[in-house]
Amino acid sequence: MQKAYKYLADIIYRTGIVETIGTTQREITMVVSDSRKVSDGALFVAVKGLTTDGHQYIDQAITGGAKAILCESMPGSQAEDISYIRVNDTSKALGIAAANFYDHPSQKLKLIGVTGTNGKTTVVRMLHEVFARLGHRCGLMSTISNVIVDREMATSYTTPDALTTNRLLAQMVEAKCTLAFMEVSSHALAQSRTEGLQFAGAVFTNLSHDHLDYHKTFKEYLKSKQLLFNKLGASSFVLTNLDDKNGMIVVQNTAANVKTYSLKAMADFKGKLLENSFSGMHIHIRHTGLWCKLTGTFNAYNILAVYGTGIILGKQEDELLTAISTCTPPEGRFDYFVGKNKVIGLVDYAHTPDAIKNVLETINELRTGNEKLITVIGCGGNRDKKKRGPMAAISASYSDKVIFTSDNPRDENPEDIIGDMVDGLELNPSLKSKHIVITKREEAINIACIMAAAGDIVLVAGKGHEKYQEIGGKKYPFDDKAILQKLLNR
Repeated sequence: MQKAYKYLADIIYRTGIVETIGTTQREITMVVSDSRKVSDGALFVAVKGLTTDGHQYIDQAITGGAKAILCESMPGSQAEDISYIRVNDTSKALGIAAANFYDHPSQKLKLIGVTGTNGKTTVVRMLHEVFARLGHRCGLMSTISNVIVDREMATSYTTPDALTTNRLLAQMVEAKCTLAFMEVSSHALAQSRTEGLQFAGAVFTNLSHDHLDYHKTFKEYLKSKQLLFNKLGASSFVLTNLDDKNGMIVVQNTAANVKTYSLKAMADFKGKLLENSFSGMHIHIRHTGLWCKLTGTFNAYNILAVYGTGIILGKQEDELLTAISTCTPPEGRFDYFVGKNKVIGLVDYAHTPDAIKNVLETINELRTGNEKLITVIGCGGNRDKKKRGPMAAISASYSDKVIFTSDNPRDENPEDIIGDMVDGLELNPSLKSKHIVITKREEAINIACIMAAAGDIVLVAGKGHEKYQEIGGKKYPFDDKAILQKLLNR
């Protein structure tokens, strides 16, 4: 969707203008923030990123056809016939400008944001599946893909940039969607990518160690999550996990109506996990039993979050529970099958200490104890190094054998990453005997399958739904589940 010839004055309304040079009564064809994609008559937004500063590309953007520049500092010399607008924060200004440009699509449907360390993808995809089954036209923005009603599109980010988000929301409005469910990452909140959006409600799943390479401290990580709830108005709702120690902290400054869900304490939406198996779980919610195809305590919380959101949004309990009972796990989330050799193969996106602990605890609750659990796991490069040791120790503690391998090394040496993981076993010599190192991921999965006998379990963790492996700045085709299925069915 493209709204052409919208006045610049309308686009930049409420962006916190400090200074302008040139007229703002100029027709602008589109809002852009990438100097490589500037079209004639565009507004270029100079955003300061982690590795580069958009202000360096102002002249390049003008050469490409930009007619207006939104920046935090004026260039030394200004070109003629160019409108310059200086603001305090271009990241925030871009969010407001994008919302204005697309005529505030988040106000024309109910936008529900879901944030937390783990569970975001499962919750938003279940919400989309449930409400679609109940007859609603819905949109979805998630780690796996973006969806407009039944049209699915690939995505590269958990939460897109402000321009992409508003464009997607505008397309959802055009498709007559009444609801949109959106994963909201801590990076997006810290970088003001959600600025200018109006959320009808927000859900908090949990908070544990992750992204400290970016946020530096857990306190800053927590504060970034709080931003979503702090900006909600009194007409919005919040649904938070009462069993997470940060569940009430993240919502303490919100003006929204707060509701809670829990498996352990009295809450607005109380559940109890009655039965758990590889094929699904039996959970009791309020006064009703429910069989669902998801597995594990962590998914019981996800189900409660979906149920609570559904009730808050006005759905009847019976129809809501029926719709939830048909949901399947998202791709790469506790995604299991049984091979021809009777070995259970399992793929999961777990890439944080808490997530891998949840998955392994669930597997150990379901197994008889007579079979071996073999885990294949790596850690991502150019990401939080402090979680590598804990992830390795947890994997070794809960597995009979663990193979440390490459994940997405990106620009790091895979052996260095694995070395950081092995260092996490130093304080517990009994764990060191459980691990072996095989750097090449496919070879590691192959060795795990060779080691497994009928009835054993092979878990491949870390990449889940991803269909690539990123090495040295390039993405190579790689699908954990397809490889594991091929090896267990040979």
